[in-house]
Amino acid sequence: MGKFITIIQGHPDAQTRHFCHALADEYAKGCEDGGHEVRRIEVARLEFPLLRTKDEFEKGTPPDSIKQAQDAIRWADHLVIFYPLWLGSMPALLKAFLEQVFRPGVAFEYRAQGKMAKKLFTGKSARIVVTMGMPALVYRWFFLAHSLKSLERNILAFCGIKPTRATLIGQVEGMNERQRASWLDEMRGLGDVGK
Repeated sequence: MGKFITIIQGHPDAQTRHFCHALADEYAKGCEDGGHEVRRIEVARLEFPLLRTKDEFEKGTPPDSIKQAQDAIRWADHLVIFYPLWLGSMPALLKAFLEQVFRPGVAFEYRAQGKMAKKLFTGKSARIVVTMGMPALVYRWFFLAHSLKSLERNILAFCGIKPTRATLIGQVEGMNERQRASWLDEMRGLGDVGK
């Protein structure tokens, strides 16, 4: 039986196709090969404001584009998030999107003072695919993948999403066609098995 998979394309450029887009496309093709159902969210194509206050985050009404994204995430068994590493972290637009989507009452629920929040996305898994200019080993071992760990622990796991697996793709600008094709094949294979 296939999975329900939501692909979140976090590249902030809506005008130009990048390697992140090709990776997501191949993952989606693999999902089709494996008999999984797929929904896609293109963050760069959504209209939504930045959240600026705690009150907006907790009680504000999200725009329709965010409500639709929340529905796609609730529907999914597995999330796949693609983004380029910018200044050591995810692009600001993706972070703003996650703040809009992962709100109280949707992704988690507050409990009495001193108790951990209830995780509303328990039972979902995720894969994070990050492209970068530096070698992936430098990001993972020298910089300790700090922003990736923050996404895994402080956003996804906080809401119950686990396990989370990561694919780090370094030196993207210097890749030759064979190397790019190898990564695209890997994405298609991961989509096929729904991981």
